[in-house]
Amino acid sequence: MRPTAQPGHPADPSAPAAHLPVLYAQVMDGLRVVEDGRYLDGTFGRGGHARGVLEKLGPGGRLLLMDKDPEAIAEAERSFGGDARVSIRRDSFASLGDWEQARGLDGILFDLGVSSPQLDVAARGFSFGKDGPLDMRMDPESGESAAQWLARADDAEIADVLWRYGEERQSRRIARAIVARRAQQPLARTAELADLIGSVVPRGKDKSHPATRSFQAIRIHINRELADLEAGLDAALAALKPGGRLAVISFHSLEDRMVKQFIARHAKAPPANRRLPQAQAFVPVLADVGGGAIRAEADELAANPRARSAVLRVAEKLDADGRLAA
Repeated sequence: MRPTAQPGHPADPSAPAAHLPVLYAQVMDGLRVVEDGRYLDGTFGRGGHARGVLEKLGPGGRLLLMDKDPEAIAEAERSFGGDARVSIRRDSFASLGDWEQARGLDGILFDLGVSSPQLDVAARGFSFGKDGPLDMRMDPESGESAAQWLARADDAEIADVLWRYGEERQSRRIARAIVARRAQQPLARTAELADLIGSVVPRGKDKSHPATRSFQAIRIHINRELADLEAGLDAALAALKPGGRLAVISFHSLEDRMVKQFIARHAKAPPANRRLPQAQAFVPVLADVGGGAIRAEADELAANPRARSAVLRVAEKLDADGRLAA
């Protein structure tokens, strides 16, 4: 979940709706922006990181912006549509390989999860703390809403999603309650779903709302977030030039595990198996240049408590011989 803005940030020209991006300084260091470089922000959100990259680019630099949320794209057009260095595309970063301009890039950023502007608008249906339509789509003009899916999925499918994407231990109990409730009246509002879950699941020792894991799981499922991440990581690797940097910010363990394993798979040879014929020599394609997981420091956590779950990983694409580019 991407934190909300505060004024006075280097990337914030004191605009009222400015966005304070999580791990801003660490992302800028990781991307290592050069004046004439080509960069892609695959999750524009409200443009905090994009502003930082653009400030470092000269007249010959290029910044490509992507987001599947139409409100985010509208903000990108308002903020950067008149800048000749910027190109904007409404789409998921999973499809960045289809964008002809996204070739030979010096850096790519994915800031995963739901943004605070999305979470804070009740009409988007992401939050159990604000009653609104049970939607949860990052692109509200495409695909099935949470209400539509909950109205048709059987209890086994619902339980599987809650367990797989939310690690919800009470997934079966919640799924049965949802199916029983919809037989009387379809679930249409976020407050209805949150209240239903709260009625069958006791509040845990950490005092978090009983619906927290379920809302996360349903959102991930509705938006195909992990499938998009898998496709996006592959597309990003293909789009980077040797020496190009990939920076990914994750907000829960499932995402971070995928990113960590992706980098390791392309950076380290798999364990040898003495029972199999000797495989072709492994040539690494990526190097972990961030030193593993990068987290927010104390001053950022004090200003933005939501940053506590953010994890940044940075990798660099190697040359054809598996070496860091000069």
